[in-house]
Amino acid sequence: PTHSCGGWRWKINWHLESRVWVFKPSEYSLPRFLSGRRMSPGNGSGIFNSYRALALNCNHVPHVVRFHQRHREFYLVTAVGASFHIYNVKKLGIVAVSNPLPEDITCLAADRMLVFAAHGNYVKAFAKNKDIVYIYEGHNAAVHLLLPFGDHVISVDRDNTLIVWDVQSEEEYLQLNFDKITFTVSALLHPSTYINKLLLGSQQGSLQLWNIKSNKLLYTFQGWDSSVSVLQQAPAVDVVAVGLTSGMIVIHNLKYDEMVMKFQQDWGPVTSISFRTDGFPVMAVGSHVGHVGLWDLEEKKLITQMRETHTTAVAGLTFVHGEPLLITTGEDNAIRVWIFDAPGGGGRLLRCRMGHGAPPTKIKYHGSDGQNILSAGQDGTLQSFSTIHESFNKSLGHGCKNKKKSKKKGLNYIFMKLPPITSFASETARQSYWDGIVACHQGCPFSTTWNYQKGSMGALKLKPRRCKKGHNQNVYATAVEMTSCGNFALVGLSSGHVDVYNMQSGIHRGRYGKNETHHGQIRGIAVDGLNQLTITAGGDKQVKFWKFKSKELVYTIILDSSPATILLHRDSGMLAVAMDDFRITVLDSETRKIVRRFTGHQNQINDMAFSPDGRWLITASMDCTIRTWDLPSGCLIDCFLLDSAAISITMSPTGDFLATAHVDNLGIYLWSNKTLYNIIALRPLPADYQPAVTVLPGACQQDLKTSDIETEVQGQMIEYESSEQLGEQLVTLSLLPESRWKNLLNLDVIKKRNKPKEPPKVPKSVPFFIPTISGLVPHFAAAEQQGAEDQSKVVNLGVLAQKTELYMQLEGALNTNNYDHVIKLLKGMGPSNIDIELRSLAPEGGGSLHVMQSFLQMISYMLCTKRDFELAQAYLALYLKLHLKVIAAEPVLLEEMSKVSVLLEETWMHMQTLFNKSMCLLGYMKSALL
Repeated sequence: PTHSCGGWRWKINWHLESRVWVFKPSEYSLPRFLSGRRMSPGNGSGIFNSYRALALNCNHVPHVVRFHQRHREFYLVTAVGASFHIYNVKKLGIVAVSNPLPEDITCLAADRMLVFAAHGNYVKAFAKNKDIVYIYEGHNAAVHLLLPFGDHVISVDRDNTLIVWDVQSEEEYLQLNFDKITFTVSALLHPSTYINKLLLGSQQGSLQLWNIKSNKLLYTFQGWDSSVSVLQQAPAVDVVAVGLTSGMIVIHNLKYDEMVMKFQQDWGPVTSISFRTDGFPVMAVGSHVGHVGLWDLEEKKLITQMRETHTTAVAGLTFVHGEPLLITTGEDNAIRVWIFDAPGGGGRLLRCRMGHGAPPTKIKYHGSDGQNILSAGQDGTLQSFSTIHESFNKSLGHGCKNKKKSKKKGLNYIFMKLPPITSFASETARQSYWDGIVACHQGCPFSTTWNYQKGSMGALKLKPRRCKKGHNQNVYATAVEMTSCGNFALVGLSSGHVDVYNMQSGIHRGRYGKNETHHGQIRGIAVDGLNQLTITAGGDKQVKFWKFKSKELVYTIILDSSPATILLHRDSGMLAVAMDDFRITVLDSETRKIVRRFTGHQNQINDMAFSPDGRWLITASMDCTIRTWDLPSGCLIDCFLLDSAAISITMSPTGDFLATAHVDNLGIYLWSNKTLYNIIALRPLPADYQPAVTVLPGACQQDLKTSDIETEVQGQMIEYESSEQLGEQLVTLSLLPESRWKNLLNLDVIKKRNKPKEPPKVPKSVPFFIPTISGLVPHFAAAEQQGAEDQSKVVNLGVLAQKTELYMQLEGALNTNNYDHVIKLLKGMGPSNIDIELRSLAPEGGGSLHVMQSFLQMISYMLCTKRDFELAQAYLALYLKLHLKVIAAEPVLLEEMSKVSVLLEETWMHMQTLFNKSMCLLGYMKSALL
């Protein structure tokens, strides 16, 4: 695959046996299917919230090194997309991440207080490494050069306009316009001890020295017939180093306009220059091929060559002031710190931060803890990135054809390197004993093994015997899978074969099918969790089920279209099949039947991921959308649009994060699962749902306040109010806990059990100031005893003579025959209050027969409406226990009780019929063969 920087204007040519995918730039700006149609408006993702980005360190923008006076420490500032990172040089740990800008940063500069970043036509100053404090507007073209100049900052744009800004007031101090034909500014430098002087380098090769205060051109240096790419101040006064695109480095004296010395490198244009300041006359020069040359300024010769310092151009290199440390950054997303402590004068790698130098092709969580992500990139490397801390990151290196020869000769020989990894599988069950990762490479007939704990490539090459030298040159591995036990690896080939290998020895253990597994290339392989079933998908539109041990064919499913990839959720047995016609089919591996079909994607489906519980299926497509499907309901419940298509996705085994890798992006982006910490309304989305564009996460954790506000506004759960009764014929229970009604008949036992053995004693209160009695010998005053007349043991029963609220509600409901308010009042009472209220209904307790009759009518009302069924039973049982003698002596109550008895018997007969039907159906489902 090839790609070019510049947003997502890219092109990929991926050759597989019968498929050629060509993605043109116009297809991936915003998908065409979203333009020109009226759709239901949508917000961002309702399930996933942008969290942070991993594996992003630097890019092609030259870095800046700052010294903090108070911390007495050096800091490194690098640009990463639309924000910049700050690292401490001592440990190379990330310290801060700036707020993102609307566009990618084009150049960086810094003084002791502020960091200046340019994007587009604007220059912005950041304070405290994060907040924008000043904005400088006035350029009509993109700014590509910045230089702090005391209380001013100088910027140069692509229209060849130089502007000097006042930092505090944001006003323009001076503007210089240069003719592009005669002098195109390509480099800036403030010569040391040259007050108000500015040295400009041009693409024409000449230099100009300007006085910014007087706005005068002081001197013009003729140049060396080559474009100036770098200007760097030398440790000596009046001397500067000039780097040219021809590869020449000139040490020039500005005072006398004399060339002190010159050097020539054979690696092309000079990208950066730096001088040692710890007592050694050494100059380091970077090149666009990734090499660094070290030159001795006293003997005027080359000391050593640091080859392949970076795999791409060296964006910047800086010697730390007064220390033998060299910091290099490159376009390959790597930061390296070199220390010069060897007698030969060369540097050795002290510490580094690495990411992918090319966009990732496949990512997958490694292990069950969800803390590490394995990532394979187009740069040919396999790396592991930690979601906890960057110190746990590790690189497993670049694949090589012969591991022994590569150790002796290194990977400088291109023929030793293996192509990029297209797919891999990993297990942790046996990784302590042998290799636990198997990978297939683009266009390679064999698969390689990797050891995660050793952090290197294994010694095994899984290649079938039939693929000998000179035979089957067009056969290559297309899919790999590992068993959950970590003992076996399955490799699918473009010829339609699937072979099984032992991971410990690499011995071939058989293949599926007599001649070939499929008549087309293998698109996917899956093995269940118990090593009983193997599932293969091929380009012949078939999905086959095999016995893992005997290699016998069990079942074959013919699909409408060729599968692109498959994914098995081992716990539930659900198999997701992404097809070439952009549809998704879900199969049950136990019944071998299709259970779900999903449509909605408008382009090639790149990858799929199951949630840990198997409820959600998350799919990523080249239409720049990520969709979440709910398997039980068979509906689309979430969809969000990105400005760059996701090439690979993986869900954390713990369900807390979704990781994505995108086209033309070097990072891995984490999305937090909002359903774990908030109530989210998961409703089916309409067919014409239009997803909103979501911005990719930054390198720092997103602000929780912002995400909370967004959740309240967009993802707030709309509370669903259920009706009190779904149907009049249904018996409905209340929502009260059992403790509110189940213990009504046993209150006497509970009170007797909880009765204290002795009355509680009131503790003697001690005053803050203890009173004393004056005298020759002061002593404390005795506490005054409370008189017996102050304590009354007579209870005033005047309050109990009043009618309670329940009593009055029952009296009123006797005429209206509406007991809803009475039932609501009883629901709000506790068991003890209900017991007291029912006792007071009898005439000896201050009640009346009419109120007792009204209570029985309330029970009849509850049975007729079939609502709060268990409460009616509990209230009636307590009522009969307390007033059974009164009911037997009063004819009015007996007549009302007979009506309640009839209703109660009818209700229970109806309930018994429903129970019998349910038990019959349940017994049939248990015994019947599905």
